Amino acid sequence: MIAVHITERFQIVPADGSKLKKLARTVCNRFGITQATVSIGIVDDTEMRRLNKQFLNREANTDCLSFDLSDEAAEPRVFDLIVNGELAGREATQRGHSTEAELALYVTHGLLHNLGFDDATPEQARQMHRTEDEILQQLGYGLVYNTEDPGP
Repeated sequence: MIAVHITERFQIVPADGSKLKKLARTVCNRFGITQATVSIGIVDDTEMRRLNKQFLNREANTDCLSFDLSDEAAEPRVFDLIVNGELAGREATQRGHSTEAELALYVTHGLLHNLGFDDATPEQARQMHRTEDEILQQLGYGLVYNTEDPGP
Protein backbone atom coordinates (compact mmCIF):
# COMPACT_ATOMS: atom_id res chain seq x y z
CA MET A 1 0.00 0.00 0.00
CA ILE A 2 1.12 3.52 -0.71
CA ALA A 3 -0.03 5.99 1.93
CA VAL A 4 0.03 9.67 0.99
CA HIS A 5 -0.31 12.51 3.50
CA ILE A 6 -0.74 16.16 2.52
CA THR A 7 -0.15 19.12 4.81
CA GLU A 8 -1.11 22.54 3.49
CA ARG A 9 0.60 25.48 5.11
CA PHE A 10 -0.26 27.65 2.12
CA GLN A 11 -4.02 27.66 1.63
CA ILE A 12 -4.42 29.74 -1.52
CA VAL A 13 -3.47 26.95 -3.96
CA PRO A 14 -6.51 25.17 -5.38
CA ALA A 15 -4.99 21.72 -4.81
CA ASP A 16 -7.21 18.66 -4.99
CA GLY A 17 -5.74 16.36 -2.35
CA SER A 18 -7.23 13.23 -3.91
CA LYS A 19 -5.60 14.05 -7.27
CA LEU A 20 -2.21 14.68 -5.67
CA LYS A 21 -2.50 11.39 -3.77
CA LYS A 22 -3.35 9.55 -6.99
CA LEU A 23 -0.37 11.23 -8.67
CA ALA A 24 2.05 10.11 -5.93
CA ARG A 25 0.70 6.55 -6.07
CA THR A 26 0.96 6.50 -9.88
CA VAL A 27 4.60 7.63 -9.84
CA CYS A 28 5.52 5.06 -7.20
CA ASN A 29 3.69 2.24 -8.97
CA ARG A 30 5.28 3.14 -12.32
CA PHE A 31 8.68 2.44 -10.82
CA GLY A 32 7.76 -0.71 -8.92
CA ILE A 33 7.26 0.83 -5.49
CA THR A 34 4.35 -0.96 -3.82
CA GLN A 35 4.96 -0.09 -0.17
CA ALA A 36 5.58 3.56 0.67
CA THR A 37 4.63 6.55 2.74
CA VAL A 38 4.70 9.84 0.87
CA SER A 39 4.33 13.09 2.79
CA ILE A 40 3.66 16.26 0.79
CA GLY A 41 3.88 19.65 2.45
CA ILE A 42 2.61 22.69 0.54
CA VAL A 43 4.28 25.90 1.74
CA ASP A 44 4.77 29.53 0.71
CA ASP A 45 7.92 31.33 -0.51
CA THR A 46 9.02 32.38 2.97
CA GLU A 47 8.80 28.88 4.40
CA MET A 48 10.48 27.36 1.34
CA ARG A 49 13.42 29.76 1.59
CA ARG A 50 13.76 28.93 5.28
CA LEU A 51 13.71 25.17 4.63
CA ASN A 52 16.09 25.45 1.67
CA LYS A 53 18.55 27.27 3.95
CA GLN A 54 18.04 24.80 6.79
CA PHE A 55 18.45 21.60 4.76
CA LEU A 56 20.61 22.58 1.77
CA ASN A 57 22.30 25.75 3.06
CA ARG A 58 20.97 27.65 0.03
CA GLU A 59 19.69 31.21 0.38
CA ALA A 60 17.29 30.97 -2.57
CA ASN A 61 13.66 30.16 -3.15
CA THR A 62 12.90 26.88 -4.93
CA ASP A 63 9.95 24.88 -6.23
CA CYS A 64 10.52 21.56 -4.46
CA LEU A 65 12.62 19.91 -1.80
CA SER A 66 12.57 16.12 -1.69
CA PHE A 67 13.95 13.71 0.86
CA ASP A 68 14.18 9.92 0.71
CA LEU A 69 14.02 8.87 4.36
CA SER A 70 14.03 5.16 3.52
CA ASP A 71 16.44 2.62 4.95
CA GLU A 72 18.75 1.31 2.21
CA ALA A 73 16.13 1.68 -0.57
CA ALA A 74 14.14 -1.23 0.88
CA GLU A 75 10.37 -1.17 1.11
CA PRO A 76 8.50 0.38 2.65
CA ARG A 77 9.93 3.56 1.17
CA VAL A 78 9.50 6.88 2.97
CA PHE A 79 9.47 10.06 0.90
CA ASP A 80 9.06 13.59 2.21
CA LEU A 81 8.30 16.32 -0.34
CA ILE A 82 7.93 20.03 0.28
CA VAL A 83 6.45 21.98 -2.62
CA ASN A 84 6.07 25.73 -3.04
CA GLY A 85 2.41 26.58 -3.59
CA GLU A 86 3.04 30.31 -3.89
CA LEU A 87 5.65 29.82 -6.62
CA ALA A 88 3.35 27.32 -8.37
CA GLY A 89 0.72 30.04 -8.72
CA ARG A 90 3.13 32.52 -10.29
CA GLU A 91 4.74 29.97 -12.61
CA ALA A 92 1.39 28.60 -13.76
CA THR A 93 0.23 32.09 -14.74
CA GLN A 94 3.44 32.73 -16.70
CA ARG A 95 3.39 29.33 -18.39
CA GLY A 96 -0.31 29.31 -19.22
CA HIS A 97 -1.65 26.34 -17.28
CA SER A 98 -3.35 25.72 -13.95
CA THR A 99 -1.71 26.10 -10.56
CA GLU A 100 -2.81 22.55 -9.82
CA ALA A 101 -0.85 21.29 -12.86
CA GLU A 102 2.26 23.22 -11.79
CA LEU A 103 2.00 21.81 -8.28
CA ALA A 104 1.61 18.32 -9.76
CA LEU A 105 4.84 18.93 -11.70
CA TYR A 106 6.66 19.78 -8.46
CA VAL A 107 5.37 16.62 -6.75
CA THR A 108 6.34 14.47 -9.73
CA HIS A 109 9.77 16.11 -9.97
CA GLY A 110 10.50 15.51 -6.28
CA LEU A 111 9.41 11.89 -6.41
CA LEU A 112 11.50 11.24 -9.52
CA HIS A 113 14.55 12.61 -7.70
CA ASN A 114 13.81 10.19 -4.85
CA LEU A 115 13.56 7.35 -7.35
CA GLY A 116 16.99 8.00 -8.83
CA PHE A 117 16.37 10.57 -11.56
CA ASP A 118 18.70 13.53 -11.83
CA ASP A 119 18.70 16.69 -13.91
CA ALA A 120 22.35 17.72 -13.51
CA THR A 121 23.25 17.30 -17.20
CA PRO A 122 21.25 18.37 -20.24
CA GLU A 123 20.55 14.74 -21.21
CA GLN A 124 19.48 13.80 -17.67
CA ALA A 125 17.22 16.85 -17.54
CA ARG A 126 15.62 15.97 -20.90
CA GLN A 127 14.90 12.42 -19.72
CA MET A 128 13.53 13.58 -16.39
CA HIS A 129 11.29 16.25 -17.90
CA ARG A 130 10.07 13.84 -20.60
CA THR A 131 9.12 11.36 -17.88
CA GLU A 132 7.38 14.09 -15.87
CA ASP A 133 5.26 15.09 -18.85
CA GLU A 134 4.41 11.45 -19.69
CA ILE A 135 3.11 10.94 -16.17
CA LEU A 136 1.27 14.27 -16.04
CA GLN A 137 -0.36 13.68 -19.42
CA GLN A 138 -1.43 10.19 -18.32
CA LEU A 139 -3.26 11.76 -15.37
CA GLY A 140 -4.93 14.51 -17.41
CA TYR A 141 -2.72 17.50 -16.56
CA GLY A 142 -1.40 17.78 -20.11
CA LEU A 143 2.10 18.91 -21.02
CA VAL A 144 3.26 20.91 -18.03
CA TYR A 145 7.04 21.18 -18.22
CA ASN A 146 7.45 21.19 -21.99
CA THR A 147 5.37 23.54 -24.08
CA GLU A 148 5.27 21.14 -26.98
CA ASP A 149 5.22 17.37 -27.29
CA PRO A 150 8.69 16.16 -26.25
CA GLY A 151 8.53 13.21 -28.63
CA PRO A 152 10.49 9.98 -28.22
